[in-house]
Amino acid sequence: MRRVIVIGAGMGGLAAAADLARAGCSVTLLERAAVPGGKCRQVFVRGAGIDAGPTVFTMQWVFDALFRDAGARLEDHVTLVPADVLARHAWRAGGRLDLHADVERSAAAIGEFAGAADARGYREFCARSGAVHAALRDTFMAAERPSPAALVARLGASGLGAMWRTAPWSSLWSALGSHFRDPRLRQLFARYATYVGSSPLAAPATLMLIAHVEQQGVWLVEGGMAGIARALESLGRGLGVQYRYGAHVREIVARDRRVRGVELDSGEFLEADAIVFNGDAAALAAGALGAATRSAAPPVTRAARGLSAITWCLNAPSQGFGLSHHNVFFAEDYPQEFRAIFAGRRVTAAPTVYLCAQDRGPGHAAPDGGPERMLLLVNAPADGDQGGVGAADLARIEAAAFGLLRDCGLEFTRTDGDCVVTRPQDFEQLFPASGGSLYGRANHGALGSFRRPGSRSSLGGLYLAGGSAHPGPGIPMATLSGRLAAARLLADLG
Repeated sequence: MRRVIVIGAGMGGLAAAADLARAGCSVTLLERAAVPGGKCRQVFVRGAGIDAGPTVFTMQWVFDALFRDAGARLEDHVTLVPADVLARHAWRAGGRLDLHADVERSAAAIGEFAGAADARGYREFCARSGAVHAALRDTFMAAERPSPAALVARLGASGLGAMWRTAPWSSLWSALGSHFRDPRLRQLFARYATYVGSSPLAAPATLMLIAHVEQQGVWLVEGGMAGIARALESLGRGLGVQYRYGAHVREIVARDRRVRGVELDSGEFLEADAIVFNGDAAALAAGALGAATRSAAPPVTRAARGLSAITWCLNAPSQGFGLSHHNVFFAEDYPQEFRAIFAGRRVTAAPTVYLCAQDRGPGHAAPDGGPERMLLLVNAPADGDQGGVGAADLARIEAAAFGLLRDCGLEFTRTDGDCVVTRPQDFEQLFPASGGSLYGRANHGALGSFRRPGSRSSLGGLYLAGGSAHPGPGIPMATLSGRLAAARLLADLG
């Protein structure tokens, strides 16, 4: 049996381990944390587990296929509840708007919110995003990373036409201006760039395909998002994967430009025919796993890193604003937020706030006025290895964020011990050599998507998975990366 080591129990590592074990490999997954999930993690506040990473579950077909290929069913492991309201949006300048899974319901809501012209613009935007998604789903997202020329060949005439109409050389921010007159709607849909850790001012217009992904379905996971990681672990156990938690890999050992195994912090050496690294690829280039891996993946400069964040995991009562499960609160100057982060390396004076109210939405009883679990998030620069956010800046940012919520009508009753804060430097500790970036390299420019490394590294026998590798960040995309890494590894081993 081929011996394969998977480093990291994030979504990509869990998926790769399952596929490799199903193919007959002897798979050991090493994870330095105590539980699976990676960035899909929980933080406990007053005994309540709060999703502290990704909170949106989409692209169910990715997980259905993974389980189906292993002779299992996703629905036997997790309970998914479809969300009718995709997200609730509010602006300090005025206005509230719900987006729905149904396009026509959203169009009607936009018509009441901003007028008939923007409702038409929304329908046109949805058609455009659907065409982009159809062109790229199987040729790019679910396939081994192509070169730009290879993608053109895969697309063919019809797919290339859809891509051309998207104007990938245009920024998402610019493209949205051709669909929406109301600047608030431009803000709303520009948020899709942040799903891949990028600025809408620099991210390509092709990211509008995320609108179509959400219209295909957003689900709430009963018991929280960590249940997805536990489901993938359970699938792997049934296939024979051995999981070792609290196992910190100190070095990837190589000879003659090929991996031979790993050395743990304990001094133990584990031999391997191949290794899948499910961590930030920048850690390899930085030598965080030994000198042999420095050339295995391209380095990512500080300026090229995707967004980090400041998060507040809060277990407290709220009053006033009627929260949905997913909520976004906007200030006035959205472009300035990203200029401040990517050029000024700071959080703007009036940041956007995302709030996941984890005890709200379908499948949840109406709040009774007691404490409820919430994740609040503000975008921040990935400078966790350069000091990150100090105490004074954190106090300023927290005052601005909670002030925006208050201006939109949302109040909290706060007491000591009801909140855990995570800053870029804390994310750097959790995910070393990333600077706290939660997304790997920022997806900026028309060729930004091609700059992420593919499944095969330049070091023989070492393969890459996770959000910093192709096809990119997010739970379903990272899962696809693991499947692509496993497929490439198996093909190379013959």
